[in-house]
Amino acid sequence: MVSVEYQHRSDLFQLGMDRAMIDAAVASGELIRARRDHYLCGDTADAIVRAVRVGGRLTCLSLLSLLTVFVLHNRHLHVHLPRTASRMRSPHSRRRPLEPARRRGVRLHWLPLNTPPGKFACVAITDALAHAVLCQAPRAAIATLDSALHKGLVEVWQLADVFRNLPARYGVLLPLVDGRAESGPETLMRLMLRGLGCDVQLQVPFEGIGRVDLLVDGWLVIECDSEEFHTGWESQERDRRRDVLLAGRGFTTLRPTASMIMFEPARVLEAVKRLLAGHAR
Repeated sequence: MVSVEYQHRSDLFQLGMDRAMIDAAVASGELIRARRDHYLCGDTADAIVRAVRVGGRLTCLSLLSLLTVFVLHNRHLHVHLPRTASRMRSPHSRRRPLEPARRRGVRLHWLPLNTPPGKFACVAITDALAHAVLCQAPRAAIATLDSALHKGLVEVWQLADVFRNLPARYGVLLPLVDGRAESGPETLMRLMLRGLGCDVQLQVPFEGIGRVDLLVDGWLVIECDSEEFHTGWESQERDRRRDVLLAGRGFTTLRPTASMIMFEPARVLEAVKRLLAGHAR
């Protein structure tokens, strides 16, 4: 979990601070008064502050985005609340209650937690991932799980904790998780290909060329290009050289961008279908 804890006013008193010192620390930015009697360090991420202000813990896509785990879309502040929660506040003002009309932009989660009790401002990563499975379409959820595994934020054995509190029907997703995927778009592409009945291998090495993202049916190489690693002429020249070398060995290469895979999947899928149909003739 993200090891951020809030401090109650009584905790600060025990540390030797009085009301004037607490007010001065808030005024200087050393402390943030998230809600009544709840304080966080001044450098705490804004999403965490807003979750504590609501009255709960940061979770789901909000927490995972903070940890740079892949999520396809995130337009809400995701907050976990205990079943006994009361006096919920707006994430933007500790003085305003979180009335139904003000819940736009806030997603509340109520599942039981694996997170231990305490003054933690965020849930455990396994809880955040469980919430993310509920909040996303299946392919996006698998991409998020792949990303967390690849980044080393969870181990394979911890996936059981992720699915423990989820409805049983979500268990079909677990065998599809693969931490070898190096990006969310790569996972999404792999799952689209599996949907076509293709044989898909991940991170396949080619001597003298390097690893490719996906090898489909033994002849089609798919590289899922992102702006981060494929900008500038030098990287483009390297990519084209790889494509030529692969073609010299009888392989066809398709390079959809990450953006196309995420936001124009039908277009990418049609291109793959045409290539597969042409190869079958």
